[in-house]
Amino acid sequence: MIRVLLADDEAMMRAGIAAILATDAGIEVVAEVGDGRAAVDAAHRYRPDVALLDIRMPVLDGLAAAQRIRLEVPATVVAMLTTFGEDDYVARALGGGANGFLLKSGDPRELLAGVHAVAGGAAYLSPSVTHRVIARLGRDRLARDSAARDRVAALTDRERDVLALLGAGLSNAQIARRLHLVEGTVKAHVSTILLRLDARNRVQAAIVAHEAGLAADG
Repeated sequence: MIRVLLADDEAMMRAGIAAILATDAGIEVVAEVGDGRAAVDAAHRYRPDVALLDIRMPVLDGLAAAQRIRLEVPATVVAMLTTFGEDDYVARALGGGANGFLLKSGDPRELLAGVHAVAGGAAYLSPSVTHRVIARLGRDRLARDSAARDRVAALTDRERDVLALLGAGLSNAQIARRLHLVEGTVKAHVSTILLRLDARNRVQAAIVAHEAGLAADG
């Protein structure tokens, strides 16, 4: 069972997201709150597997709440809830340790898939968010793509295989099955990849994979 903390300051939106999550027998919403500070408190109290945080919230915004949860409750994985027009916030959140970015107005199946993905240790970006974030980060797209290819060139062939699947949003277990490896070996490869790419988390590594044209089909 995946235990989820949901934080959104709009009661109607919060209720709608909770209703979608309730349709999945493998997900349990253990707390619903309306601001970032309450989200941090709830993370300490309930120790959820996943914290779904709206980016814009009162008292403490989602970006600040995500950083605190990642530092203070490291076992909880953070995914951000975003809307169109918040690309700059998403770009900033990449450095805050968030493992996923889910579009509020997206397909409900995408929301459920995203929760399962981040709970399983994978990075997850809604497809439409991925393209917009890359465009936002890549004002000089050719230069960024070239830099990404240079960074990827430092990886071994096997590490590039792992990065390609990581970029497609696969978890360590899924990558292990796809490449016929032991999961512990994949975990070691991922750690090395993050170090060599100077990436803070799997989402940043996934962005590099996309920019380098390396991301595989899921």
